[in-house]
Amino acid sequence: MSLVELIAQADERGLAASGLACLDRCVPLLGGGDDVLRPLWAGLVDDGDGWGERVAKIRRELESGTAPGGAGEAEDVVGLARRMLDAVPGERSGAGLRAWAEVCSVAALRIHQLLDPLDRGGAEAVDACREGRADGASHLVAAELRRQVTVLELIAGHGAGAVRQALDVSTEGRRVLRAVVSRRARGVPG
Repeated sequence: MSLVELIAQADERGLAASGLACLDRCVPLLGGGDDVLRPLWAGLVDDGDGWGERVAKIRRELESGTAPGGAGEAEDVVGLARRMLDAVPGERSGAGLRAWAEVCSVAALRIHQLLDPLDRGGAEAVDACREGRADGASHLVAAELRRQVTVLELIAGHGAGAVRQALDVSTEGRRVLRAVVSRRARGVPG
């Protein structure tokens, strides 16, 4: 099943986990620490009470953080990560979650595409990956696609009981992205 189909079939918890996992993997671009999104992860286990307050607090924390500097491409990836944060809905329900999951899915794949020196694709290549046509996708993009699919499948299959596993998938992806950004900052390709 394609990523687009998985998102279309996801329930509210799955949509929230999908968006949150994408944002979590890319949070180093916003200057956020590993635990900055933990309150939202914890909120995936309950019925969503306090989601809006948690979102507002996290936005304040990340506004005061220091994102990696640079021009051109670096600003593009930071802008995409900022778009994910800005799109977090104030309530963990309804169409807002679906729209957020879509925004985050596309932005996270595009970030990985921009950071991979071997990837020359554009937005149309990201769309193709999301629709199940990932042939020729770069290593970073293919790995991000697998992570997105895995998170959605975990939550669809096990609900709240899979939140910890989804967080583990996201944590591994965050480490990969942090390493790529670090190498690029030192002038070492991909």
